[in-house]
Amino acid sequence: MSKKSKVKEMDEELDAKKSVDETELEQAENIDNETEQDAELSETDKLKEDLAKEKDKFLRLFAEFENYKKRTSKERMELFKTAGQEIMVSLLPVMDDFDRAIKEIAKTEEKELLKGVELIHGKFSETLKNKGLEQVEVKAGDAFDAEVHEAVTQIPAPDESMKGKIIDVIEKGFKLGDRIIRHPKVVVGN
Repeated sequence: MSKKSKVKEMDEELDAKKSVDETELEQAENIDNETEQDAELSETDKLKEDLAKEKDKFLRLFAEFENYKKRTSKERMELFKTAGQEIMVSLLPVMDDFDRAIKEIAKTEEKELLKGVELIHGKFSETLKNKGLEQVEVKAGDAFDAEVHEAVTQIPAPDESMKGKIIDVIEKGFKLGDRIIRHPKVVVGN
């Protein structure tokens, strides 16, 4: 072999080695590119998943806040309706005293005194009515309802038609808005 052929042979070997190295390098680059693309896709998927979780978390928090607003608004409205309930309950005995005073003064011959007390009673009851106080209408002969009436006692009914019905009203009942703040006290026939 001559030097030229040996050099040629070495060049061919070197070229073959370069082509093998280049092929391996290209394959490695392709693998790296695919890995990078997979990483990008998985990173994008992760970001999308995180976004979906945060969006769900936000929507739940928003819904919870809306429910809170509705609940507090409802409670506030209820509070406004019954804000004066304690005061109203404490004024009811005064109303009862006025009723008893009017009955007793009516038995006397003091018409001017009766007129003055009736005017004060009317003004007082009208003021309470304007604040939302209403009397629970109950009269003898009405059917007894444990949800509305408070039975003080039971007596034998004067006749069969009065069994389970109200015989007498001892104390008036009142309600504030839709809520009964004092149940009427009644006598029930049995």
